Amino acid sequence: MSAGIEKAGINALEHDHVFLGADHTRNERRIWLVIALTAVMMVAEIAAGTVYGSMALVADGWHMSTHASALLISALAYLFARRQARNPRFTFGTGKLGDLAGFASAIILALIALLMAWESMLRLSNPVPIGFAQAIAVAVIGLAVNLVSAWLLAGGGHVAHGDHAHHHHGHHGHGHHAHHSHGDGAHHAKTGDNNIRSAYLHVIADALTSVLAIAALTLGSLYGWLWLDPLMGIVGGLVIANWSWSLMKSSGGVLLDVISEGETLPAEIRGAIETEDDRITDLHVWQVGPGHHAAIVAVLTSQPRDPAFYKGRLSALEELSHVTVEVTRAA
Repeated sequence: MSAGIEKAGINALEHDHVFLGADHTRNERRIWLVIALTAVMMVAEIAAGTVYGSMALVADGWHMSTHASALLISALAYLFARRQARNPRFTFGTGKLGDLAGFASAIILALIALLMAWESMLRLSNPVPIGFAQAIAVAVIGLAVNLVSAWLLAGGGHVAHGDHAHHHHGHHGHGHHAHHSHGDGAHHAKTGDNNIRSAYLHVIADALTSVLAIAALTLGSLYGWLWLDPLMGIVGGLVIANWSWSLMKSSGGVLLDVISEGETLPAEIRGAIETEDDRITDLHVWQVGPGHHAAIVAVLTSQPRDPAFYKGRLSALEELSHVTVEVTRAA
C-alpha cells in the first residue's frame, strides 16, 4: 500500500522542462516561408543573370544565398528545440537553442558587414563602370522580396501573455526545505526571442542594402557619382555591424546567464519574499527560454514555514517558470 502511495506521489511530481517561446511554432513556420521565398528569388536571379549575361543579377543571387544560409540556422534551431524539448539530457529544456542560433547568426551578420565594407573600399580606390538601369532593377526586386520577408517575420519576437500551470514538489532535510515549481505555458516576458530577431535582422540588413543601393545608383546615374555606390556600401556595413553587436550582446548574455540591464525580476523576487523575519541570503535568476526564467531562492528566517508558503508569494511573477526555494532557520 505504501509503495502504491509512494509511486502515485512520484507520478504527481513528475514534470516537463519545456521552456519554448509562446510563438515558437508560428516563428518556425514563418522562417521556413521566408527561406522558401529567398531561395526561389535566389535561383531566379542566378538563372536569369546566367541566361542574359547579367553579372549584377548573378551577384545579387549569390548575396541572397548568404542570408538564406543564416535563416536556415534559425529554422533548424527551432526544429531541433521543438523535437528535443522533452529530452531529459537537456536539464533545463531547449529554450536557449534560439539564443545559440541568434549568436551564430550575429557572427554571420558581422562577417557580411565586414565583406560589404571591404568590397566597398576596394571599389572606392578602383572604380568600375556600373550598369545603372540593370543594377537599380535588381535592387528594387531585392527590396520587394525583403519587404515581404520582413512582413512575414514582423512581430514574431514578442512573447504572448498566457495562462500557466504549476507543479510542486518538495523535500525536507539537513535543516532546510526545498521546493520547486514549474510553469508549462507562456509568460509575459521582457526579453524576446533572439532567434526570430536574428532572422529579422538578416532580412532588414538586406533591405537596407537595397535601399542604400537604390539611392546611390539613382544619384550616380543622374550626376555620374560613381563613388557614391561604394560609400553607401561602407555606411551600410557599419550599420549592420552595429546591429550584429547588439544581437551578440543580447543572445550571448542569455547563454552566459547574465541579468540584462533594466531587468527587475530579481528585485521583484526580493520584494515578494523579504520581510522583517524573512531574508534572502542567496538568489540566482536566469533565462531558460523566451519568456521563461528560473530562480533559486535561499531564505533565512526565524520562523520557518513550508517552502510552498514562500512560493505562494512569488506566484504573481509570471516570468518565473522554474523556482527552487530553500528555507533555513536563523540561529
